[in-house]
Parts: sequence; C-alpha cells; structure tokens
Amino acid sequence: MLKPKSALSPHLSLKRTVTKPSVRSKGGIVVTQNRVASEVGARVLKEGGNAIDAMIAAAFAVGVVEPWMSGIGGVGGLVYREAKTGKVTCLDFGARAPRGLKVEDFPLAGGVDEGNLFGWPAVKGGVNTVGAKAVVAPTEPAGMALAHKMFGSKRWSDLVAPAVKLADEGITVDWSTMLVIASAFSDLAKDPGTRERFLRHGAPPIAPAPQAGMAQVRLPAPGLAKTLSAIASDGAEVLYKGALARAIADDVQSMGGYLSTEDMAAVKAVERTPLTHKYRDHTLHVLPELSGGPTLCLAFEHLAKHGGKPGKELDGPRFVAYAKALEFAWEDRFRRMGDAGERSMPTSTTHISVVDRDGNMVALTQTLLSLFGSRIILPTSGILMNNGINWFDPRPGGPNGLAPDRRGLANYVPTVMTSGEQSIAIGGCGGRRILPAVFQLLAMMADYGFDLDRAFHQPRVDVSGGSGVSVDRRLPAATKAALAAALDTVAAEPVPYPMPFTIAGAVRRKGTDNEGATEPEQPTSEAVSEDEV
Repeated sequence: MLKPKSALSPHLSLKRTVTKPSVRSKGGIVVTQNRVASEVGARVLKEGGNAIDAMIAAAFAVGVVEPWMSGIGGVGGLVYREAKTGKVTCLDFGARAPRGLKVEDFPLAGGVDEGNLFGWPAVKGGVNTVGAKAVVAPTEPAGMALAHKMFGSKRWSDLVAPAVKLADEGITVDWSTMLVIASAFSDLAKDPGTRERFLRHGAPPIAPAPQAGMAQVRLPAPGLAKTLSAIASDGAEVLYKGALARAIADDVQSMGGYLSTEDMAAVKAVERTPLTHKYRDHTLHVLPELSGGPTLCLAFEHLAKHGGKPGKELDGPRFVAYAKALEFAWEDRFRRMGDAGERSMPTSTTHISVVDRDGNMVALTQTLLSLFGSRIILPTSGILMNNGINWFDPRPGGPNGLAPDRRGLANYVPTVMTSGEQSIAIGGCGGRRILPAVFQLLAMMADYGFDLDRAFHQPRVDVSGGSGVSVDRRLPAATKAALAAALDTVAAEPVPYPMPFTIAGAVRRKGTDNEGATEPEQPTSEAVSEDEV
C-alpha cells in the first residue's frame, strides 16, 4: 500500500487528539481567530446589533488583540447576505500599489526569495516584503465604514470603542503571543516602533507561569489607541483626509516608502456584484475579480464535470477528486491571474464570520498579508502597516506584475453558500491554503450534508498550487494510500504552528437555528454566541 512521504516531526505525539465543538443557538454567533474579539462581537449582538454591527466591532477588536494578523493598517473584502431578501452584497477593499511607486527600486537579486510567501524572485534588500517600500494604502477602515453606512444599525463610535479600550490596556502575553512574536524577532528588532511595542526588554516577552496573585504581562499600544479613538469619534474618513492622513503619508515616506496623501485620499471601498456559481443544489457567492473567488468557482466546476458522484462515505477517491479539482483551478489561476510560486509561509490574515438572530450573515477576511505585515509601526499613529506590495510579482509586465497604481491579486476567499433553508458564511487565513480549505469544507457539506461540527473535525488535504499535496496524517490509511497513488503527497501534522492547513471559520443558518465553528487545532479561535456573554 502506498503511503505519503512524511514531514512529521519525530518528537510529536501520534496519539494526541483535539476537539472544539461547534456552537449552536437561536441567537447570533460570532466566529473569529481570537476569543476576546468573538466576545466583543457577541456582546454587540446581545445588545441588539445586527451581523454587520458585530462584524465591525469584532474586526477592529481582532486587529488589536491579534495585531500580527490584521488591523487598521491592512486591507480586505467581505460577502454579506441579507436574510429577509436573500440579496448578497460584496464589498472590495483590496490592495492597490501607490501611484508614486518606482519599479526600478525593486531590482532582482538572482535566485528565489526563500522567505517570501509566493516564491517570487529575490529582490535586493527584500524591500518588497519588509519595510516602508512594501506598504500600500490601508483600506480596512474604509471597508468597515462602507459596511456600516449600508447595513449598520448601531452607533459607529460604540462599535469602535471596545478596540480603543483593548489597545489602551494592551494584549495579554500568553504562549501563543510569545511564539508568534519570537517567529519574527529579527525583523521586529530592526524597527523602533515594533521594537518598542513587541520587544520591550529587547527580546520576545515571556508568558509567565500561572500563579495566584501574579499579574498578567500586557503590551499596551497607546499610539494606536489614540488613532482608534479618533476613528471612533470622527469616523474612518479621519484616516484618509486631514492631519492624520498627512502624518501617515509623511511617516511612510520618511521611512523610504511611496505612500502619499493622494493615495490616502483615493482609498475607497467598492461594492461589487457577487460572482455566483451553482454546484449540485447549492449556490456559491464570492468576491469577483482579484481574489480567490473565481478560482474557487473553477474548482467546483471541475469537480462537477470530472469528479463523478460522491459515494456514501467521504473516501479516498473523493479526496482525489477534490485534489484534482484544486490542481486544475490553481493551474488556471497561475496562467491567467498570476500569483505563481510554491511557498507556504506564515501569513497575517484573519477571518470573521457572523450570523445574527434574524439570519443575516457576513464573511469578512482582513489582512496585513505577511506576518506582522511590513514589520514597521508608524511613529505618529501607532499603526502596524501592511506589506501589500508582496502580492505583486516583482517581474513587471506579467498578469500580476508590479506597477504603480495597480490592484493586487489576493488569495482570500470569503464565501456565502446557499441552498434552500440553509446558508453558510465561511473563510479562513493562511495565504494559498485558504482556498483549498474553503473548497473542501463546502464540498463536504454539499456532497455529504455535513454540519459545521462534522466538517471542521474532518481531516483535510492541502493543494496550494505547489509541487505536492499535504495530507493530514489522521486520515484513514486507505484514503492516504489512494491519494499517494494519484498524487505527490506528504504527511502533515495539524499543529498550531506552523499550521499546514488553513485556520477556517464559519457560521451556518438552517431554518431558525444558527451554528458556528472554527479550526479545532487553533488555540485562540472561538465561536461565541450572544447567549454566552
């Protein structure tokens, strides 16, 4: 019997199991990658807010408590379904290169950048990944503002206020915080802003052992708290015009970047018509154009045409069909849309899924792109900035080549899937690993009628467009053998770090019942209902 090659650490237990039951409620549910942020959103629901209100509060909060993943220095996109009408709306606030960007400032160094997310050719000094030249205009606050204008019901200031308080208090240092900061230690030590916030004593903070009477170690962000307070009182527009916008542009330029006040003033979240695709008796609704949405739809199209009918059980042949569909979709993406390469590096993306008591639901993905983004904090505003330039191929002229004032091709794929009385809002973090996870989770639910709890506890494979397929070691031996016979596979362990599979999150509405679930192996992610807060 063929077995996949192994990338398993010899030190890790093969008997360890982790479960994280889904949450069920007649009330609303918020799913994020940090329990604190999920609770913030759930409180908004309990106080009468709707799904968009809870999403906004959770989005600003998670940018504070999980700052290496997202925040007001980032970008993103969302898909929203209104329960009463069934209408689905997409809001796009993705990355755009600064107008003053100079392609000649990114000369190729020869070889491949081993630390790059996408396997791009190496750029001298790594300036497309780390530092001010990697920065694009932050659009996340503009996206939240447009969502609030279109669908919000609570006061904007009340939704941002929890994030202000969290930034002022500072994030709590636990083993997860310690680990993620340590993973970026060398770059964080180079920038005064990141060094001050994350390396107070010149090294990653140490999580104290739990002892009675011992105070928690916190990392406050007073500069960020002040900026968030301005956004709360004056709206997101304060970030894009006026003194704060000038300060952001001036700080980036003084650090060697291109961001200008014109770039800031031009930021605009855009409503787009959802791209839809039928699979069996389900309809997918995704962001169109420069996201993972079109590629997700193509994978489902291939599965329907070439994957055959699913059997009674989720078995090896069905996983092979899933993997083949993803391989085909990635080949098309690389050929027509760019984003080619074979890297699977840590990314800084976070996903939020919310359903309210009335059945309105939203899937939001927001990101700094790489872990800690560009790894610089602006001195005036305290904002940790994205490295959105890393989405572009440094070789100009291709389908995703670097150029001034050009939109970037993102991998995130927030999705709503509908069928009869059931609707699901789903997404994840993990760069290229997002698309295969969302595809498999939705396919399992469409093919076999899984609820979220069963789908999220089902081991998966990862097909991210590289040369091999990562196979969860927990899959049955016959399934792993079928995959190894058809594909170049490698066994992977679903550990919290480095996570070989996407950290996914989803909510589901069936009739009048809600369900929320998130990745069992992720120690900080949580689904929280309004009944719990």
